[in-house]
Amino acid sequence: MKTKPNLPFWSLWNLSFGFFGVQIAYALQSANISRIFATLGADPHNLSYFWILPPLMGILVQPIVGTLSDKTWTRWGRRIPYLFIGAAVAVLVMCLLPNAGSLGLTLSAAMMFGLIALMFLDTSINMAMQPFKMLVGDMVNEEQKAKAYSIQSFLCNAGSVVGFLFPFIFTFIGISNVAEKGVIPNSVIWSFYVGAAILILCVIYTTLKVKEWNPEEYAEYNGGSEKSEKSEDSGNWITLLKKAPATFWKVGLVQFFCWSAFLYMWNYSTGAIAETVWNSTDPASEDFQAAGNWVGVLFAVQAIGSVVWAAILPQFKNTKMAYAVSLVIGGIGFAMVPFIHDPYLQFIPFLMTGCAWAAMLAMPFTFVTNALQGYGHMGAYLGLFNGTICIPQIVAALCGGLVLSLVGSHQSTMMIVSGVLLCVGAACVTVIRQKA
Repeated sequence: MKTKPNLPFWSLWNLSFGFFGVQIAYALQSANISRIFATLGADPHNLSYFWILPPLMGILVQPIVGTLSDKTWTRWGRRIPYLFIGAAVAVLVMCLLPNAGSLGLTLSAAMMFGLIALMFLDTSINMAMQPFKMLVGDMVNEEQKAKAYSIQSFLCNAGSVVGFLFPFIFTFIGISNVAEKGVIPNSVIWSFYVGAAILILCVIYTTLKVKEWNPEEYAEYNGGSEKSEKSEDSGNWITLLKKAPATFWKVGLVQFFCWSAFLYMWNYSTGAIAETVWNSTDPASEDFQAAGNWVGVLFAVQAIGSVVWAAILPQFKNTKMAYAVSLVIGGIGFAMVPFIHDPYLQFIPFLMTGCAWAAMLAMPFTFVTNALQGYGHMGAYLGLFNGTICIPQIVAALCGGLVLSLVGSHQSTMMIVSGVLLCVGAACVTVIRQKA
């Protein structure tokens, strides 16, 4: 078996550059979905139900993309066809979704149009996102893998910052941030349009610059493992899950609480900041829409905090300690949100939640990929592991309205709920073994 060659920096960069555009799309979705459906007329107690679709699509799409691309060989590559198709669909849907309130539809029809568009958007984003993780696994040697994933993490966070800031920037340059009742403001619509353009340009760049190995070359660098993977019946998902190492499930327990916490953050941040900082609960008001823009700024601050903390994490000698401490810092940050009424002081708790986000992006995959060494079917396993991201969000979304009622129907209080969930996740880190 040949040793995978060291790749120059720009080759590593090209492998992940398209992720910048994909993450802009994901950031626009994360920061604006609740705002869009609230503007269309959704009741706050029902907002969480709209968040069921994104993780549901993720849990369906990513294992399928992982498994199919493990077995796909085309003249255009192994992973890239899925990347390009996913991005193309995402671009189309990004141009449709923010116009749900501008088509002259009834409230129920506009909601249904938005739901269908959201379903296709998240399906396509998941389809475009998964291949980037696998390209690094396929083509980068162990020595450079940390560097490659660091580049991917940088592009991920940079794309997030850009996507989060778009509505604020467009409002600043004079595009209207208010519209008639039930209509999405132009600042949001143009954010999705420009995000779609950047997405397809970034993906085209990666498609043109990256040449995947053919089956013979892949076998030379991976010991013929692909052939053996095809012939084993262990490719069945249920069988793979039965054979998964204990670490797979223990990290999944931590993931359950962490991703539930962030689902509530994405879901209720606009309402929470509107209540806490602007003292507004009316989605048609200028103050509520200003809060929606500011949430994008706060999410960008969170992404910047994540980048900074990601550079600090390797300084911890104990990986489990780094994971747990990061989650506790993020939990405290969430709990501070309802008690800060100055928009700029809100930077502090969102910088703190960025610490948790950095750990959630890096630590689970570190534990799991190390535990999966020698198991084979890496693409399928990583797709299945995505279930530990999606299932918690589905459960949290289903329970969101009930939890909101239990805490007094104040969306700001849901930030405290998120903080508690992150601290519980930190406690669960203790059950993970470094090597299992």
